[in-house]
Amino acid sequence: MNYTLGIDTGTTSVSIAAINEAHELVTSRTVNHNAFIKGDFPESKVQDSNRILDIVMAGLESITQEYGRPSAIGFTGQMHGVLYLDKNGNPVSPLYTWEDPSANIPVNGESSLHILHSHGVKCSAGYGVSTHFYLQRAGKIPSDAVRLSTISDYIAMKLCGKNSPVLSAEMAAGLGGFDVRKREFMTDRLESAGVDVSYLPENVKGYAVIGHALNNVPVITSMGDNQASFMGSVDGDNTLLLNVGTGSQVSFMTREFAETDGDIELRPYGDDYLLAGAALCGGRAYAMLENFYREICESSCYEMMNQHAEEFLRTKGLTQAWNVDTRFQGTRSNPDITGSITGITDGNFTPGAFTVGVIRGIITELFNMYTAMKNLTGRNALAIVGSGNGLRKNEIMRRIAGEIFGLDVNIPKYQEEAARGCAICTMNFV
Repeated sequence: MNYTLGIDTGTTSVSIAAINEAHELVTSRTVNHNAFIKGDFPESKVQDSNRILDIVMAGLESITQEYGRPSAIGFTGQMHGVLYLDKNGNPVSPLYTWEDPSANIPVNGESSLHILHSHGVKCSAGYGVSTHFYLQRAGKIPSDAVRLSTISDYIAMKLCGKNSPVLSAEMAAGLGGFDVRKREFMTDRLESAGVDVSYLPENVKGYAVIGHALNNVPVITSMGDNQASFMGSVDGDNTLLLNVGTGSQVSFMTREFAETDGDIELRPYGDDYLLAGAALCGGRAYAMLENFYREICESSCYEMMNQHAEEFLRTKGLTQAWNVDTRFQGTRSNPDITGSITGITDGNFTPGAFTVGVIRGIITELFNMYTAMKNLTGRNALAIVGSGNGLRKNEIMRRIAGEIFGLDVNIPKYQEEAARGCAICTMNFV
């Protein structure tokens, strides 16, 4: 069978999707990798990269035994996290994920993120460059480390028998400190801030074949996970992608370069660009509410929450819910922002008003980012695609999103959006 593979090394799972020449899904595998390990401090978010590698290799073996060798292999994955490699391409550190807050930790009285921002370097806590700078300033870079890599580019490199990673512009931009227009790292600004840039990986301006595996199967540079999800979900320039999972995100394609600020980023997307706004809490806010109820009920409460929300919407309507600001973890541009709850009256002091308010808060944060994107592009979205379990599994969240955005939210046919997207990109490139 002629098929192409896309492999997504996500924050919680590994997904592998095989597609045929019509971009239809042939088969897929998704496995929770349970790779989190203990870090240096309680807030650390680090993982065992070799556990993720082993799961990818097992999935590859399973699919190739059943379907034969693929025509090409593409990768995607969490594009902000990094690990250190030695001169032989072996990991000498854990994988510091996109959730790792170390760049906000003061070293000698000042956070690494603050220094980077003061030198005009755009990045956030959890982005590879800011994590690297913290580890450098704290004296925590392993002595035998020579290079940084993302998790997906490390695995692609290993699959090809190489010892040094090569990143696409999409993945390199995800590390921060990257000039999106020139598609190269801002080495002058990084060096002026004090960053040791010798650890930065090689990057190409688009995609490239980095090597071969499985007896001459080409392997290409990784896509960013945001870009891969967009490609695997959206059909059309004027379609907006909403993703609600652990975090949440809104993405809108543009063919023109645009200067952005605040919580909107411009990211490389092939030869074009993707406007992306990411909420740090997102779907986690709904899980926090469920945990709140669980302490009282001592059992899972999602079904009860949805029932209360359904009843409240039927009898009161969306506008009567509590006003819940769900920025419980701050934002990328301002980590000190906190959530809040207002609009409580004697007529809406009910669990349903609380639940609907939390959902509205999650969606409103994304809508505000979309409004900024409209102002940048001068275009309105004509359709919305919703991905992530928050939208895929929660009909009430889809309904509220549709009411706030003024468009129906359509769910993609295939669930493995990012893995399928990088498989499509790989097939088109090779």
